[in-house]
Amino acid sequence: MAMRSTEEPWLPDLCSRPRVLTMVGMAELVVVLVALWPGDAGRLTFAQFIAASAFSLWMAIAVCALLCLCRPSLSRLPRSLGILGLVTLTAVISMSAAGVIYALYTALGQPFVNAGPGRFVGGSAAISVLVTASVLRYFYVSDRWAAQVGASARAEADALQARIRPHFLFNSMNLIASLVRRDPVVAEQAVLDLSDLFRAALGVGEGESTLAQEVELAERYLSIESLRLGDRLQVLWQKDEQLPWDARLPHLVLQPLVENAVLHGISRLPEGGRVTIRIYTEGDMLRVSVSNPALSPDAPTLALHKGTGHAQRSIAYRLEYMLGMRARLVGKWQDGLYTCDMAVPLA
Repeated sequence: MAMRSTEEPWLPDLCSRPRVLTMVGMAELVVVLVALWPGDAGRLTFAQFIAASAFSLWMAIAVCALLCLCRPSLSRLPRSLGILGLVTLTAVISMSAAGVIYALYTALGQPFVNAGPGRFVGGSAAISVLVTASVLRYFYVSDRWAAQVGASARAEADALQARIRPHFLFNSMNLIASLVRRDPVVAEQAVLDLSDLFRAALGVGEGESTLAQEVELAERYLSIESLRLGDRLQVLWQKDEQLPWDARLPHLVLQPLVENAVLHGISRLPEGGRVTIRIYTEGDMLRVSVSNPALSPDAPTLALHKGTGHAQRSIAYRLEYMLGMRARLVGKWQDGLYTCDMAVPLA
């Protein structure tokens, strides 16, 4: 059974030199603050200051190296368990390093600090956890902000591309032209659907939308594609009886997922297939699932049909930016079926 997920690691990357230097700088700042603390507790000789600095820098680098190596594994866990694992790893490596240093200096007859082993080891671990958590939180917020800026730029670029996207626009116009004499009512409805789609694309970065509006837009898109693809495209909507139709969503989050299902899934299969859109609630979460048959991500394909994941990343970042960390979008390919699962908090 093959599986491939498009979700990116949520844990900030500590493998780059600038971020290691930031962690080292924060560790040294703690030593400086201790040295500057008024009173006898803050008095450090020059030799003690150098030793404390070396110890803190060594521990900061060790923590960075460990979290860099464990980042993929921790990011695959649910965030609550991942955060617990992160804190545990940081505490363990800090306690181990502090214990080794304390034992070494004690064996040499030169106590590192005027404190017992429990207080020194426990205090070092607590400081290390607090500093690491603060730095990672800063990096996380910084990464989310940068991702949101990138997502907004990508959304604007996608909107501009949607205005002039030749294959969809030309195919739709040719379809409408062929329907004008044969079925003018259907042709008129296709024109209205097309105009609504392009109007929505132009406003992708503006304001908010609702579940009802997103579903209606996806239905209009599928209506046009059904006329073009005929029997090759089947659509199955699965909606709960009671849905929060007025739930807040970023503008244009469902239609791009449906478009990807048609463009990168159904249209690449000679026999076509079925796009299934399931909308339901689970506790205080709204869940939307879009699935379609698709070729393996490793299958050779033309560049025109090869997806890059920009749309999914943009939607995921916009969801999290607007609705918080609990909002998520995950895509995976498994056993010939590609599925996008979107989760949105309702409270």
